[in-house]
Parts: sequence; C-alpha cells; structure tokens
Amino acid sequence: MSDLRDLRLTYARAELRRADLDPDPLRQFQRWLEEALRDGLREPYAMSLATASAQGRPSVRTVLLRGMEGGALSFYTNYASHKGHDLDGNPQAEVLFFWPEHERQVRAFGPVLRLSAAESDSYFQSRPYESRIAAHASDPQSGPVASREALEKKLDSLRARYPIDQDVPRPEFWGGYRLQVKEWEFWQGRPSRVHDRFQYAFSGTRWEINRLMP
Repeated sequence: MSDLRDLRLTYARAELRRADLDPDPLRQFQRWLEEALRDGLREPYAMSLATASAQGRPSVRTVLLRGMEGGALSFYTNYASHKGHDLDGNPQAEVLFFWPEHERQVRAFGPVLRLSAAESDSYFQSRPYESRIAAHASDPQSGPVASREALEKKLDSLRARYPIDQDVPRPEFWGGYRLQVKEWEFWQGRPSRVHDRFQYAFSGTRWEINRLMP
C-alpha cells in the first residue's frame, strides 16, 4: 500500500474573494450548486449529514438534498432511523457538500424540524415506484436483517400488496426534515493549503460575513 503521507493534491483551480460572495448565503450556495450541476459533477446534491445523540455520540452519513426554501435545506428519511433518533433527542445538525472537481466545500449548521405531513406526502408521491416500496421495506431502518434474501422477500410481499398501478401510501414512519441554516461556510481550495474560507453567521437580523484562517 502507498504511504498515505505522500499522497496530496495542489488546489489551484480558483480563488474566492470577499467581493465574489453574494450577501445572501443561500443564493451563494445555489450559484455553486448550479455550477456543479452544469459541469456534470456526480450527485453534487449529496451531502454528509452529521448528527449527535442526546448523550453526545456523533454520527455521519450521506443523504440527498431535496429542497431549498426559506433559507433552509430539506431531506427525507425514516423517522425511526439512527439519524431520526438523534434528531429526536438533539434537533440540530450540520451538513457538508464536497465537490472535489471544483475544489470546493460548503458547510451548513442549524436546528432541524420535521416537515409537515403534506410536504412529506407530496415528495413521497414524486418518488419512483421502487423507491416508495423500499421506504416501506426498510423499517426499522438501521435495524438488523437476517439476510439479503429476507429483505428481498419483504420487498416482494410489498410489491404484491401495492401493485405498480396502484397508490403506495407514505408510511407514517417516513418523512422530511428541514435544516434551518444559521451558519454557512464556503471553502475554496488554494495552493499549499492556504485555502479561502468565508463564514456567514446570522446575527438575528442579518448575515455577517467573515474570512476565516485556513
């Protein structure tokens, strides 16, 4: 195996200046996300979601960004999952977007609330048939399952119960969350690890922007 200490890249694609930033961090994020989508980056809307239990144990996993409204970021999951239990006891989270081709990262932190049943219903019905079936089958998400064969048997049973030409109702244990962002960080890689980093922090009435040490 290669010596990991010798593996490194030099980031020199772009710079980020204070004058480049939009006063609204959500618009700044949308600008970077649109650039990633335009350039064909693979799933640039995927984000690492970090939560912690009420006792402080951290946990992180990748989920998909599914909405941006009112300064918030939304995603969907099983309420009984590991992340769901974390958010029940400690309703705050941080997400990280990493776009290595653009040498960029975005972090966003804030409190988390469940979306309304109507919002979750609307999104659930927009999902492909097999994804709706999988949402039913994955209960309890993060729980043990005897085998892949047992999981496939459960999927087959659900397909028989909810044929493809009929409605698949949203299970009560599945729905959306909204992360109301109170702090953003935009990171642009630079040579020799002297990166450009800017933080947006909400003061209660406006966004304050500060350059951070790399």
